[in-house]
Formats: sequence, C-alpha cells, structure tokens
Amino acid sequence: MSQRPFKVLGIQQIAIGGPSKERLRTLWVDMFGLEITGNFVSERENVDEDICAMGTGPFKVEVDLMQPLDPDRKPAVHSTPLNHVGLWIDDLPGAVQWLSSRGVRFAPGGIRKGAAGFDICFVHPKGNDELPIGGEGVLIELVQAPPEVVSAFSRLAQAVS
Repeated sequence: MSQRPFKVLGIQQIAIGGPSKERLRTLWVDMFGLEITGNFVSERENVDEDICAMGTGPFKVEVDLMQPLDPDRKPAVHSTPLNHVGLWIDDLPGAVQWLSSRGVRFAPGGIRKGAAGFDICFVHPKGNDELPIGGEGVLIELVQAPPEVVSAFSRLAQAVS
C-alpha cells in the first residue's frame, strides 16, 4: 500500500441529533457547561443546529446539537442520536483523492464549506458494490484543519515522542 498523503490529527467535532435541541441543550449546555458559539440552519440538510464548544485553542472540540427542520424529511438528523463524528485532516483534498482511489465511498456533495466555515466532506455510513468501504454505520465528517491546528498537533506529537 502506498504512503498515506494525509494525517488524521484529532477529533474536530461530534454531532448529536434529537427531536428537540431544548432537551439536548439542557444536558450539554446547562449541565455540562458547554458554550453555544453559533447556530446553523439549512433547508437542504434539514437541520437546525446549535454549535457548542468544549476545550480551547486548537484542542477545542465542536459539539453540534441538531434537530430536524421537518422530522418527516431526510436527512433525518435526529434518527441516529450520535449523528456523526468529525476528524481534523491536515490535507482534505489529498485525503479524499487517496481514499476514493482505494474504494472509500463518500456521501453526495463533495468537499464544501461546513457549518463552522471549514471545508468538509462526509464518508458515507455504508459501502456499496462500486465503493465497498464506508463508515460501517457511522457518518464520518472529514474537516480541513486550519494551519494553526496542524501546527499545534505537530508540536504536540514532537513533544510526546
């Protein structure tokens, strides 16, 4: 197998879906103390989400609390409570090209701007005949890490080695 042209640096986000953001906020904001840093609404993605944060700097992890705009439409962001996990990637275009060439199935939409402003794309939760490698039931968001995150993770890796 050829050398992987990218690194997974760490967890960028977790996204949790439910029928009501109010109940999700009670736990994650009121009880756990996460800070709401923004909101994202998309008719196309059928989502109304509060963007929360825990941690600081390059080690901040985004926690998205999502409810559907229409519970009878797809995508159904509330039907899987742990909707997806996001991974910081140091070279998103390189990762997508390399993974695609090895049979990884991506969800429709390609690389695009995500709710938090970073370039993103999704590994489909299921493989198919043409592209047999999927997330085995988990939607995985690959997120282009900004330079300061790449640098921080590089410094951390050097410090612990």
